[in-house]
Amino acid sequence: MQKNRVKKAIIPVAGFGTRLFPATKVVKKELFPIIDGDGRAKPVILAIIEEAISAGITEVGIVIQPDDKEIFENLFKKPPKKELFAKLSPQNQEYSRYLQDLGSKITLLFQEEQLGYGHAVFCAKNWVQNEPFLLMLGDHIYTSNSEKSCASQVLDVYKQVNQSVVSLSVMSGEMLYKAGCVTGVWQEESNSILKVTQLYEKPPIEYAQSHLHVGGMPENEFLCMFGLYLLTPKIFDFLAEHINQNFRERGEFQLTSCLERLRQQEGMTGYVVKGKCFDVGLPDAYRQTMIDFTSVL
Repeated sequence: MQKNRVKKAIIPVAGFGTRLFPATKVVKKELFPIIDGDGRAKPVILAIIEEAISAGITEVGIVIQPDDKEIFENLFKKPPKKELFAKLSPQNQEYSRYLQDLGSKITLLFQEEQLGYGHAVFCAKNWVQNEPFLLMLGDHIYTSNSEKSCASQVLDVYKQVNQSVVSLSVMSGEMLYKAGCVTGVWQEESNSILKVTQLYEKPPIEYAQSHLHVGGMPENEFLCMFGLYLLTPKIFDFLAEHINQNFRERGEFQLTSCLERLRQQEGMTGYVVKGKCFDVGLPDAYRQTMIDFTSVL
């Protein structure tokens, strides 16, 4: 496999945000506000894009519903109205110009029907072409415990192993109902890089205890997906096959089963990120993110 520089990131945000209803009836969940370390209020999607750019990504594809095109164009492609711009502080005027510069790196991609996360990723196939890419969840933001951002850490591991990388974090068995889980064999003494031998979406605790426990970890702790993926374009072949065969899981086209097939064909590395992931996709998690995110920056 030829090693290619990773230039592109995909952020699917075409879901309905039903778990945050009724707020998402009027505000897309990826536009919910957070407060960064500088005290600036920004939409979640902006923090995710900045995470990608911090890793050296130069092109970002955002998968959206067609009806949301104007919202994202107003945020990233168009300057504020003159009367509003005049009322901004000099710092915010400069930030407005920064947003437009960021917008030059963003391409809006469309998911005509909301048929699942795997389907949303597939909608970026023609834009990605035959390149490796960074895949990011549209409702997760990150803080790093090292000098490198979480996304940068994942890209660095890809450069080392030259195969797809899934980011991981340690979770208790009680939390497995909400996350994809992996198992495998540690590749170094620091227990941060793993040869993945199985991926399983939201496993029952009994199955996880029997089949997904990783050597050297406490009995009730497991490795779960952190929300950052560095994937080769081969993933689109498996997604296309599921879509063409109408193979659905829980009524939708999912990603994890295609990741498992990608692992079987090309191999896959897991990496335990030095950092923390904040979920804004659930009411309780969003509330806790508002409390914790700024304090750890």
